[in-house]
Amino acid sequence: MSAFTDGMNAALAAPLIRDHVKQRSQAGRTLSYVEGWVAIAEANRIFGFDGWTRETVEIRVVAERERKIGPQGKQRDGWGVSYVAKVRVVCRGVVREGVGSGHGIDVDLGLAHESAIKEAETDAMKRALMTFGNPFGLALYDKDQTNVADAAPEPSSDELYMTHARAKIAGFKDRAALASWWGEEKENRERMLTVDQRAALMKETTARRDELAGDNREAS
Repeated sequence: MSAFTDGMNAALAAPLIRDHVKQRSQAGRTLSYVEGWVAIAEANRIFGFDGWTRETVEIRVVAERERKIGPQGKQRDGWGVSYVAKVRVVCRGVVREGVGSGHGIDVDLGLAHESAIKEAETDAMKRALMTFGNPFGLALYDKDQTNVADAAPEPSSDELYMTHARAKIAGFKDRAALASWWGEEKENRERMLTVDQRAALMKETTARRDELAGDNREAS
């Protein structure tokens, strides 16, 4: 049985939105990447705000040296620092890890370290999330980028409600709380969703309820 709902699997299989792709030059090459805040926003959207965690399990400095900073003729003494980090991401029990690097340059040694640490942790997190699917940058590992597409039209109100409801359902840890929310949302479902959409949401709710019942049996 998949750890993810049908809605989550669909979102993970969807193309990477072209507007989410940035580019930078490095060693004479143009590299495409997804920014860290985009990866976090996509994880919150797909898994729910309380549906995933990240943990830095290892981080270490690999270089620290004095260097000149600034344009020619206006250079100042400063520091260059590099770190490598390993980050563990857990989404509904599925564990992935990524290793990344970060570099900091500043006249203040402490600020150089801070910048390098943040960059290394973010890079490692993105590499861990990338293994879940295209929205996190997996599509960029294909040179042709066939799974990078223009953004779809703005979702309708019923689609927005379905996305929100699916994330909410997946985030429940208690059957009673799930049942209470389901009852409270009856009027909204009937007002905003079609019969087929309500049936699909009922199916996902039932599956989550059964999953929680199984967890309770195992715990006892």
